[in-house]
Amino acid sequence: MIVLILIASILMASVSIIQFKNEAKEYHQERLERKESAIKEHINYVLSTTTYPLTTNNLDLIFKDKIHELAQIHSLEINIYGLDGKLLKSSKASFSVDNVAPPIPKYILKLVQSSIEKRYVDIKNVNGIRNRSSYSQIKDEKFKPLGILNLPYVEDDSYYENELKNFLLRLGQVYSFMLVIAFALAYFLSTYITKSLKTISDKLSETRLTKKNEKIVLEANSKEINLLIKAYNRMVDELEQSAIKLAQSEREEAWREMAKQVAHEIKNPLTPMRLTVQSFQRKFDPNDPDLKQKLNDYSKTLIQQIDTMSSVASAFSNFASMPAQQNETLDVVNVVELALDIFNEEFIVFESNEKVIITKMDRTQLIRIITNLVKNAIQSIPEEQEKKLVLVMVKKEQNNVLIVVKDNGIGMEKENLNRIFEPKFTTKSSGMGLGLGIIKNIIENYKGTITFETESGKGTTFTVSLPIIKS
Repeated sequence: MIVLILIASILMASVSIIQFKNEAKEYHQERLERKESAIKEHINYVLSTTTYPLTTNNLDLIFKDKIHELAQIHSLEINIYGLDGKLLKSSKASFSVDNVAPPIPKYILKLVQSSIEKRYVDIKNVNGIRNRSSYSQIKDEKFKPLGILNLPYVEDDSYYENELKNFLLRLGQVYSFMLVIAFALAYFLSTYITKSLKTISDKLSETRLTKKNEKIVLEANSKEINLLIKAYNRMVDELEQSAIKLAQSEREEAWREMAKQVAHEIKNPLTPMRLTVQSFQRKFDPNDPDLKQKLNDYSKTLIQQIDTMSSVASAFSNFASMPAQQNETLDVVNVVELALDIFNEEFIVFESNEKVIITKMDRTQLIRIITNLVKNAIQSIPEEQEKKLVLVMVKKEQNNVLIVVKDNGIGMEKENLNRIFEPKFTTKSSGMGLGLGIIKNIIENYKGTITFETESGKGTTFTVSLPIIKS
């Protein structure tokens, strides 16, 4: 509405300016014609009463005294020229007339003679002022041309300019008042109309899938707003049904995911246990002098894996904290070296820059980290590859212990790098891909980090950094 008023005011002002200019133009044109007609009637009267013969040469004598009287009566300068365009008499003061007055231009003489009315008006702008100059023939009683009457006329637009200014001022005042009314009306209308919309907007901003949403109880005067309210209330009903279905689906998905993770975590220690038993069967020698020590080592290894399975099973009822942390003071170097004993691969190499690194954490979870990373490293090396290497290093850097597992396997493709820790993501042909996601959670629970570097065709290096906890 306000924009329309502004456009209307601009159009009105533009049209008014054009109208005033046209009226001023028509006024000056008509005024000059009236003046010319009156002066010519006066001239004809002088010609009819003069005693001089009516010839061109006698015009100077005929109007010698009369031309000033005519100019004073009609308040206009009068010039009389001969038919050849030379000035014969002028109402100007004698001192203001040049000794040799300029003649009428030849093109004007031709235009006057060729026109039907024997008249021509020359219009020029001098210093921004519009000047009209009328040229018409003076004739005797028998319509014989005697000379040319010239009436210079300066257009004075001050009256119209003042009128235009006053009109535009009044127009501006009227439209300013209309704008104030329009602003006030628009404010009250918008407040009235948008009151219902604000209610709907507030309800929409408060709408959540996880809570019970209230319907809008409002009867608006607008049919469209009522339709919007009905649509919102219908959406609330549908959202409530969707929330119920989603909650049920999430519970089912959580149980399925927990079952998969439990199965995966139980399967992880079973593999090294099976390898340990097979190794024991293959290397068992009743006459070995170190038989007792080896049996003790095998027993410790099996007990550690059994403890891991037991912790998984005992935490089955609490998915969020699976498995529960049982922190104890331990030597990281010793636990890592012992965890590697379950693997029979000869290309697994262990290094440590410290003999003892004491920290406090869950032994079974530390073993799970090592076995998972080493198992993945072994599986990343193709069976047909001649030179195989899995290097496991334990380092101490300031208040952190670093566990590095490096292999010379096939590495990982670039498109898989961002998904490596995602649950259920795997590049292997078997397994569910839950291992790295779980150990990442374990590491982060200890305020640690796990990073990796990989190069396709050359291998991968995983680095686990865990803070050393003294108490």
